Amino acid sequence: MTLASDRGRSRFMASGPMLDKRALNRALLERQLLLQRHQLPVPDAIEHLVGMQAQIPGNPYVALWSRLEDFDPATLSQLITDRAAVRTSLMRTTLHLVTARDCLAMRPVIQPVLERGFYSGSPFARNLQGADIAAVIEGGRALLEERPLSTAQLGNLLHERWPDHAASSLAYAVRYLVPLVQLPPRGTWNASSGPIWATVHSWLGQPVGADTTPDQLVLRYLAAFGPSSVADIRAWSWLTAVREVVDRLRPRLMTFRNESGVELFDLPDAPRPDAETPSPVRFLPEYDNLVLSHADRSRVLPETFRKRGAIGAPTFLVDGFVYGTWRLRMDDGTARLAIAPYEKLAAHARDEVIAEAGRLAAFLAPDASRRDVVVT
Repeated sequence: MTLASDRGRSRFMASGPMLDKRALNRALLERQLLLQRHQLPVPDAIEHLVGMQAQIPGNPYVALWSRLEDFDPATLSQLITDRAAVRTSLMRTTLHLVTARDCLAMRPVIQPVLERGFYSGSPFARNLQGADIAAVIEGGRALLEERPLSTAQLGNLLHERWPDHAASSLAYAVRYLVPLVQLPPRGTWNASSGPIWATVHSWLGQPVGADTTPDQLVLRYLAAFGPSSVADIRAWSWLTAVREVVDRLRPRLMTFRNESGVELFDLPDAPRPDAETPSPVRFLPEYDNLVLSHADRSRVLPETFRKRGAIGAPTFLVDGFVYGTWRLRMDDGTARLAIAPYEKLAAHARDEVIAEAGRLAAFLAPDASRRDVVVT
């Protein structure tokens, strides 16, 4: 990159209205359906959110309970059972819950992320040196087209053909590089079962799409998470060449800047509520995309709390920002939801947190003989 282009980019970074952290927070919460619960069909909510983190099977249920009015977990379970929604590897190579339609459309765009994750970000490619990876992939695809298999079953069958390589590495090569879905009952409400895999093609009856252009996915990201920087888009998707995509889309976008002068992009008609819009207490599951989908997480995770274990923990929001973590424990029929604030809660906030925690406990443990909320 030339010095002249660096200077041009600096001018872009300084342009546009400035949005402070509270303004960015309220825009994000509105788009994440968290400023108020919405009357929205579950498939529409999942697509609006551009998928939901799902490596822990119950997480999408908590996430949707906090976002939708009168959410019934049986509705999502039925979508998964009916093959209208699937759990599959997408952004950041992690399992996401998406609609079947989005699975077919998003996988070809994210395929390079999974390939890079396998070849550069995992030990499995190193463990398979000397193996014909293309043959392993086709062998694994053929096995999973015949019948669904667990990772261990798939690895053992592949190991019979490639005995010089670890069964687990052979199986993970297929899991990374072949479009797969994790089958029910795993992922359905309160089900307990190990992960079983099938190809997208065999489960949904059609192959993934052919369009690898990321433009539409980036626009959908902005609709659900914007205003955002190039680094934010990259952090959410792990796509490369994001700057080129954004520059191509620039005529269709508005630009802003954050308090550090970094250029932010957004859709012209996207909601940007007033920074002082009230925000209710909300409870989120582990790995909720609200917390994970920006390079600069300060719009929802205060810098003073950044090292307090919020990433990967179930969290709750007070005034729109992560304020602590929570855990549900079952003991002899009693559901105990423990709240751990990072700082002492003001009296009015404490009352609101306890009330919302009680509603969450009732949702998660409807058959408990007793439900307690404890603030530690």
